[in-house]
Amino acid sequence: MAMDMLIAKNIGVEADLPGGVVPVIRELDFSLPAGRILGLVGESGAGKSMIGRTIAKLLPSRFRIASGELMFDGQDLVRMPDPTLRAMLGREIAFVPQEPLSGLNPVLTIGQQFDEHLKRIAGGSRRARRDRATAMLDEVHLSRPAELLDKYPHQLSGGMCQRVLIAMAFASRPKLLVADEPTTALDVTIQARVVRLIAEMKERDGTAVIFITHDLQLAAQICDDIMVLYAGRPVEYGPARSVFATPGHPYTRCLQLSNPAMSGPRRGLYTLPERMPGLSVLKDLAGCSFAPRCPVAEDDCRTGLPAFRTVGDDQQVACLQSAKTAAIAAPPFTASEKPDLGTPVLQVKALTKTFTVDQGFFRKSRVEAVKAISFDLHENEFVGIVGESGSGKSTVARMLSGLEPPTSGSLAISGRDVTAASPADRNHQRHHVQMVFQDPQSALNPRRRVGSIVTQAMEAAGDRDWQTRLSRAEALLSEIGLPPEAAMRFPTQLSGGQKQRVNIARALCVAPTILVADEIVSGLDVSVQAQLLNLLLELRRKRGFSMLLISHDLSVVRYLCDRVLVMYQGEVVESGITSQVFDAPQHPYTRTLLAAVPPDDPTATWHPDLDSAAGPAAPQLVAADG
Repeated sequence: MAMDMLIAKNIGVEADLPGGVVPVIRELDFSLPAGRILGLVGESGAGKSMIGRTIAKLLPSRFRIASGELMFDGQDLVRMPDPTLRAMLGREIAFVPQEPLSGLNPVLTIGQQFDEHLKRIAGGSRRARRDRATAMLDEVHLSRPAELLDKYPHQLSGGMCQRVLIAMAFASRPKLLVADEPTTALDVTIQARVVRLIAEMKERDGTAVIFITHDLQLAAQICDDIMVLYAGRPVEYGPARSVFATPGHPYTRCLQLSNPAMSGPRRGLYTLPERMPGLSVLKDLAGCSFAPRCPVAEDDCRTGLPAFRTVGDDQQVACLQSAKTAAIAAPPFTASEKPDLGTPVLQVKALTKTFTVDQGFFRKSRVEAVKAISFDLHENEFVGIVGESGSGKSTVARMLSGLEPPTSGSLAISGRDVTAASPADRNHQRHHVQMVFQDPQSALNPRRRVGSIVTQAMEAAGDRDWQTRLSRAEALLSEIGLPPEAAMRFPTQLSGGQKQRVNIARALCVAPTILVADEIVSGLDVSVQAQLLNLLLELRRKRGFSMLLISHDLSVVRYLCDRVLVMYQGEVVESGITSQVFDAPQHPYTRTLLAAVPPDDPTATWHPDLDSAAGPAAPQLVAADG
């Protein structure tokens, strides 16, 4: 039996806030043997990433480790001198961050950053370090690794940058790896490659891994053990497949039911009310922190903090009502009205987009991002577009919303051909098509109040009367589930899910015929995702609009969309009714995408068919001019 590489004993982390001392992490106990993976799951604010920062002793200002021991390979990290711990980081303890582009320096090449890392942890000659970097990039299955060393991060895809960070993390053959959401927002095929890579290197080196994620299906497949965290305290802990097959805590069950399924009949999504309590209210919260949101809570849950008890073979649960967990059920799926298959509201015919790329030395190449695609979108219909990064999905969205002119083909919206993009065409397009962007953080002006942001379309149309706009903003906010007083707040005062609701409200301000939604739930907690997906279905029932959804999450597309288009290298390779395409895919690329999605059943074996994938989805160079 493998020795325990990391043991946490009653770890507590506190924060000194203006209102007093607040517990951030409480009663953290676990053991992680060498060669095993411990998954940490829970919503944002649960304390997952804080555990990683605690291991590195890189806590925010005014935070401190208040109690407990953190034994790493027989040494207590809590009491270890900071210089000794710093010397371990990158050598014996390695980290893979959530956002690969923020983990790499944009002004240094991959080779320069790898060389700096290897010089710190191993030394040696520059030639030896470059050979080592090339070998490590090859181990993470990056083609032409020697050429990649001379490229900058922005010249690589997100998945390639993430593999570079994994190669750097494993370069020292660490004893412990902390991977913080390493697959968030990645394509399903890249996600499968990344987790397979971590598993391969874990097996080869006997590395202990802490895998932080909000993807429960993925955690069930890659992790040996699972710890479910809520408001800084573990609420369930045990073997991964047992925890997800028979969850003992209501919170674990609710998270599962918030996830759309990839198989079986469509079911409704369970939506947790309110939000996880913030630090400001935690110190005054008596009893179970989950009780205010729990569907089976009783009075005694609100008075005493539940202790851990063992259920099943080796599953620990901190809940007084765990016997009622299995009875928690998702609501029935409420189908919307069938789309009107009469005259389409959007007609796309042989739409093509070619970009010209400057290759230097007076050479230019043309890249066909979208190749002569054709499809219709009908009234009250939701259509999904899926495919890997570089397949052309977002380019299609930008052409439909008027942000990119097509190179050839035709585009008709609500009976009017807008391909020529005359001023009248552009006004028609803006009135009928609105876009909901992926990242609300960057899409919302932090200096404008929510009411001003939501009614920007009125401002652009010349309506500058603030009281009229404020009244309209309050009505829109009520419609999307935010209080009217939120109109006077700034985006920084809202959560990620609330910001995305504001993003949707802004798009609905002019009552568009078509919404173009680009990865609008990517990276959100499953509980927030469920709220937004149900909101879109409810808005369709009330307003009767059509939507084109760009997404890499196939379960979201299956839940939300009537039809689906599968894109590969700028072409639509398969299309049809969503359930039919996903249940009986005909194209090899569609089958590869579906095989890369972890199964709903936590006890099933996952075999992503990555070796037979059709290849990279990036657009191809089609011509060169001298």
